[in-house]
Amino acid sequence: MKIRSTRRLRRGAAALTGVLALGLALSACSSAGGSAETGNADDIAKALDTETTITVWAWAPAVEQIAKDFEKEHPKITVNVVNAGTGNDQYVKLQNAIKAGSGAPDVAQIEYYALPQFALSDSLVDLKGFGFDSFADKYTDSTWNSVSLNNGIYALPQDSGPMALFYNKAVFDQYGIAVPTTWDEYVAAAKQLHAADPTKYITNDTGDAGFTTSMIWQAGGQPYKTEKSTDVSINLQDAGSKKFADTWSQLVEGGLVSPITSWSDEWYKGLGDGSIATLTIGAWMPGNLESGVAQASGDWRVAPMPTWEKGQAASAENGGGGDAILKQSKNKLAAAGFLQYMNEGDGTQTSIAKGGFPSTVADLNNDSFLNYESPYFGGQKINQVLVQSSKDVVKGWQYLPFQVYSNSIFNDTVGKAYANKSDLNAGLEAWQKATADYGNEQGFTVKTGN
Repeated sequence: MKIRSTRRLRRGAAALTGVLALGLALSACSSAGGSAETGNADDIAKALDTETTITVWAWAPAVEQIAKDFEKEHPKITVNVVNAGTGNDQYVKLQNAIKAGSGAPDVAQIEYYALPQFALSDSLVDLKGFGFDSFADKYTDSTWNSVSLNNGIYALPQDSGPMALFYNKAVFDQYGIAVPTTWDEYVAAAKQLHAADPTKYITNDTGDAGFTTSMIWQAGGQPYKTEKSTDVSINLQDAGSKKFADTWSQLVEGGLVSPITSWSDEWYKGLGDGSIATLTIGAWMPGNLESGVAQASGDWRVAPMPTWEKGQAASAENGGGGDAILKQSKNKLAAAGFLQYMNEGDGTQTSIAKGGFPSTVADLNNDSFLNYESPYFGGQKINQVLVQSSKDVVKGWQYLPFQVYSNSIFNDTVGKAYANKSDLNAGLEAWQKATADYGNEQGFTVKTGN
């Protein structure tokens, strides 16, 4: 059975104009709900010993089991887990409930890239009120930074997606291709492979907002900055953005990437027959290869993400997210207890067992986790590569407070450059303009360029 990743979703396919127009109007959104937004461990324990029902919106497969285990420990709490859709599908429903002032869950799973859009619009509870800011050292720097916004903590990290190079060793060995350690070497490998066999490509790429921002992140770019919640700057021609676009344009313009859409049947087939030889993607990918590309078991390996400067380790996050408490919740203390159990307590083990890549430092440093030998990857200790990647994530990255909308128009801007096999820089500039126009329409003050 082919399982589409729950850790990393294609972003931007839905027409979200208006529906997710958060903007500044939400700064006055309803904060209805009875329970306090502050409380200590004793308050939470008392709430968990009181007959209560909480609703959790989540698509991660582990949450159902986590809820059942939590109910066993806290029999007075009922946890209703609702799959309201993955990614954008859920965000539309969540935003509609926020606007209506009712209908939102107590807890919602939200990807890191989307979190600012809800947090900065005053829709989520600041978890510092429960003392959860004391958990900072328990999580990787990159995931904690992703939930720390505007001096608040708006979610607890659930999983992470430090990037690595997944490559088909059988194909590389067949054509005598060395595993690339830099992006220049990667481009050279793409040319070598496609010249040797025109049916084979180094990777596939038809344009993806999440991949693009992750690559810019790894290149040291900081195209998005938000100050005082409303002052936004966008520069998709900063040094990191240009580094990515100049390099990746060589592959796009040269016809060196397969024009197959990710997560399609043809994509799985290409990963299985070797016509797609690598993926640069998040650490949640192994489970997808094992379930969807079983015929290639033993062929694939994991290597560090190629870097922009030889010998200078650098990575980025690609996917992953956390769980937040909605201001509409009438059961915030009980919700806080479940949130802590799921993402800081025993629930983390269930998440890992179901294929999530951990964001918790203790789990990343666990000997059994680090030394796991993956049969699918030829016995390689793949978690050692992936954990090192989590340590090498470049610091300082920010997303926009309207990133969900921005990603939704990626195909209308940068996507055209992919379709035309033209310079990605022009596509990034078009994306920047369209994104800035939207932000200004929503009441933000958006500055573009340097």
